[in-house]
Amino acid sequence: MSFRWLAAQLWRHRVAGLMVTLGVTFLLILLGTHLLQHSRPNDWPKGWSKIPVKGKEGLPSNAKQRPNNPFLNYRGRSKSQSSSTQAQKDASLYDIEKTRTHRPPVVFLKTHKTGSSTIQNLLFRMGEKHRATFAFPYYTYQFSYPDKFRAEFVDELPDGSSQFDILCSHMRLDVGQLKQTMPPNTTYITILRDPLQTFESVFSYYKSIVPAFILAKKAAETTEHKSALSVFLESPEAFWDPKEPENSLAKNPMSFDLGLDSQQLNSSRPADLTLLEETFQLVMIAEHFDESLVLLGALLKLELEELAYVRLNTRSTEDVTFMDDITKAKVRAWNSLDVLLYDFFLQVFWKKAEQYGLERLSREVALLRASTDRIRQKCVARNGVPPEELEDFIRPWQTDSVTILGYQVQGNLTKEEQGFCMRLVMPELQYHAHLYFQQYGRDVRAAPTE
Repeated sequence: MSFRWLAAQLWRHRVAGLMVTLGVTFLLILLGTHLLQHSRPNDWPKGWSKIPVKGKEGLPSNAKQRPNNPFLNYRGRSKSQSSSTQAQKDASLYDIEKTRTHRPPVVFLKTHKTGSSTIQNLLFRMGEKHRATFAFPYYTYQFSYPDKFRAEFVDELPDGSSQFDILCSHMRLDVGQLKQTMPPNTTYITILRDPLQTFESVFSYYKSIVPAFILAKKAAETTEHKSALSVFLESPEAFWDPKEPENSLAKNPMSFDLGLDSQQLNSSRPADLTLLEETFQLVMIAEHFDESLVLLGALLKLELEELAYVRLNTRSTEDVTFMDDITKAKVRAWNSLDVLLYDFFLQVFWKKAEQYGLERLSREVALLRASTDRIRQKCVARNGVPPEELEDFIRPWQTDSVTILGYQVQGNLTKEEQGFCMRLVMPELQYHAHLYFQQYGRDVRAAPTE
C-alpha cells in the first residue's frame, strides 16, 4: 500500500472524517458538561464546606478557653468571630447555583433561653435554601442588646438585593423601628417558655455575666447547702439594680426582650399585650414545640424536612438547678410580668390551634415527629456531646457557669447529606458567621471598644 494511495483515500473521504471528528468532539463536550453539573452543589441541601474556626476570637478553640460574652456585643465586651477566609469562600460557592425563591419576609424575635436558637437555625436553613437576604447586625451577632432595636443597628442592604427577607438575631423589640427596616408584608413571630424554666435557665447561663447574678453567686459561696438561685430569690431587690443595663435579664427576661418595662404601672399591661398580639402572627410556646412548628410551617409554607430540628444550646443536666415548690413560687413572684405574658399568649396559641383544627394539628405533629426522627437518625451519631469532644465549627459557645452540649454528625454521609446535617446541628455563632460571609464576602465585624 503506497503512500500516494493512502493519501488519495484520505482525500476522497475527507468530508466523512471531518463529520466523525466533529461528532466525537460534540459528545465529549456533552459528557463533560453533564459531569460538571452533577459534581457541583446546585440545590439544598447539597454542597457543604466545613467552617474551621480554630483559635479565632468569639468562639472557643478548646474546652478551657472562654470567649467574651456575645450578649453584651454593642458595649465592646465581645469580639467578632473570624472564620477561616478560604473555607468561607469555599462554602460560599455552595450558594452560587441556588435559585432565589421569593417568600414573605420574616422577623423572629429571638428571646433568651426559650428554645429560640433552634427556631433560628430553622430560619437560617430556610433562608440559605431560598437565597434570602438576612438583616444582620452591623456589629457582632446581636442588635446592640440590651438597647432597644433601631434601624441603624442593621448592616447595609447587600448589592443585588431590593429588601431584607429575614431578621432573626437577638434584639430588644421596637416595632416602629422594625417596620422601618422590613417590608410591609413581613410576618412577625416569636417564642415564649414557662417562666419557671426560663428564669432558671437564664440564671444558670448568665450567672457569671449578669451583675445581679454575680453578686448572688458570691453570696452563695459563704453559705452552706444553698444554690445561688435560692440566695438570689431570698432577697432579689438586694442584688438587682434596675438602672444597670447589664441587669436586663435579671427580672422578667421575656418581657424585657419584647420591649416591656417592669417598672411601668400595671394599668398599662392590657394595652401592651393587645399591641403584641396585633404585632405577632404567631407566638410559639416552647412546651408545645412540635405543635408550634406545625403552625409555623403552615404560616411560612415549609416542608417537613425544613421543619426538622435538634435542640440547640442545651445544658448538661448537672447545670440544671432543682427548684422546690417554695423556689418556684418565688420565681413566679419575681417574674410576675413574664407569668402574665406567658399565660396570655398560651391562651392565644390554643385559639390559633383550634382555628387550625386540633385533629389536623395532632395528625401533622405525628408526621413531623416521624420525619424528624428519621432525619436525626440519619444525621446524628451522638447527642449530648461535651464541648471538648467537638470540632470548632460545631462546638457551642461556652459560658463560665454552664457546659453547653452539642452533636456529633454521622461519618458515612454523602457530601450532600453532610451539608444538610452539618447545618442542622450548627450553633448560632458559626452559622451566623457562615451566612454573613456568604452575603457580604467578609467576616463579622468586631464591636467597637470603649
